[in-house]
Amino acid sequence: MSEKSSGFKQFLGAGWNFPILPSNRDRDLKFANGPDKVRQSIWLILETEPGERIMRPDFGCGLRCYLMKPNNSATRALIQKTVTRALVLWEPRIKLQDVVVTPGQDPSMVSIQILYVHVRDGSPGNLVFPFYL
Repeated sequence: MSEKSSGFKQFLGAGWNFPILPSNRDRDLKFANGPDKVRQSIWLILETEPGERIMRPDFGCGLRCYLMKPNNSATRALIQKTVTRALVLWEPRIKLQDVVVTPGQDPSMVSIQILYVHVRDGSPGNLVFPFYL
C-alpha cells in the first residue's frame, strides 16, 4: 500500500463495521475503513432519526416522518431535500453531487440514489438506499 493511499484511508477513517457483527474466525468485531466506512456512515445517517442519540440529538436524517405518506413527486422532493441537508451537515468526507429519489417497483418504496465524490482524492462513490413509505 502506498503512502498516499494509506493517508487517504486514514482520512476516511476506520471503525466498527455497520451493522456490528462478530467475525466468524476469531470472534472479534469486524472493522471497516476507507470508502467502505464512508458508505456505512452515509447509511447510518439515513437510518438515524434526530433525537435517537443522547449526546448528539440533532444527528440523523429524519426519514421516518415520511412513513405512510403518498409516493408522489411532492413527497419524493421533500425526501430529496431532507437527505441532501443531512448529508451536507453530517458527512464532511464527501462532496454531494446529486440525490435522486425515484419510485420503486413496489408502490410503497422509493429508491434514494446518492452520488458523491470523496473530498480527499476526488474519487466517485454512490449509494442506493431503498426506503419504504
